[in-house]
Amino acid sequence: MKEELLFHEGKAKLQIIKGDITEQDTEAIVNAANKKLAPGGGVAGAIHRAAGPDLWEECKKLGGCETGQAKISGGYRLKARYVIHTVGPVYNNTPQNARDLESCYMNSLHLAKKKGIRSVAFPAISTGIFGYPLEEAADISLRTVINFIQDNNLPEIVRFVLFGEKDYKVFTKAFQKIISSKDF
Repeated sequence: MKEELLFHEGKAKLQIIKGDITEQDTEAIVNAANKKLAPGGGVAGAIHRAAGPDLWEECKKLGGCETGQAKISGGYRLKARYVIHTVGPVYNNTPQNARDLESCYMNSLHLAKKKGIRSVAFPAISTGIFGYPLEEAADISLRTVINFIQDNNLPEIVRFVLFGEKDYKVFTKAFQKIISSKDF
């Protein structure tokens, strides 16, 4: 795990690291879920495999999740106590895509705050099989989180966990651009 860029706002801290989201010691991790909250490929598959079959059993009872919304479950065999499930948009180059992606982060953060969760780890939502361009997703994701932590006291730690070197570099570059422009 490589910790790099940090942004502080009051007690809140934003981190960007390269690592495996299933190994995070945050109180919650975010699952880039499908609408059924079912095990699948990518992040969702990795989280379900690491958490074990009880996660899927609980997810079946949550009644699915719509794009941009968020639901919470237990973490089971994960280090994280909770999994926040959010469904990102399938990219089709419309303005609604950006609104839906922003909603994924906002609704996940509001749910974490409501539950009193102090630390949460996010993947790069919708950038895998859902096809969201990484640079655009990084900008939307980071701006949304920075704006949220400026106005809220929880969670205190928000961590972006990027699995590959390319994703990590794109997010760190986007972060540097946002911070240097002070346009957030």
